[in-house]
Amino acid sequence: MQGDMDYFARVHAQALPFLTAILRRVLPQGKIMGHEYVALNPRRIDSALGSFKINLQTGRWADFAVNASGGDVTSLVAYVLCLPQSDAAKAVLRMIGGAP
Repeated sequence: MQGDMDYFARVHAQALPFLTAILRRVLPQGKIMGHEYVALNPRRIDSALGSFKINLQTGRWADFAVNASGGDVTSLVAYVLCLPQSDAAKAVLRMIGGAP
């Protein structure tokens, strides 16, 4: 379990500098507002920006309309693309050209 946590922490550290590019790829209709990326949530019927936000400095994210949240890039990609964490980590690494 600790090994998995270390792996996801390494993926997050590699991905964080590329967060804006990742967000534009997985949530292309979002907008940068201050230190947050605000997007429509593709997992629900969402017609207005405002409740689904990602902190551009930390990667923490939340959709306050459905009480969904996470603390890193991998969990966000897993949530948005409906993937298991391990597959989301691999997808993130492919997006940034990173190493496992």
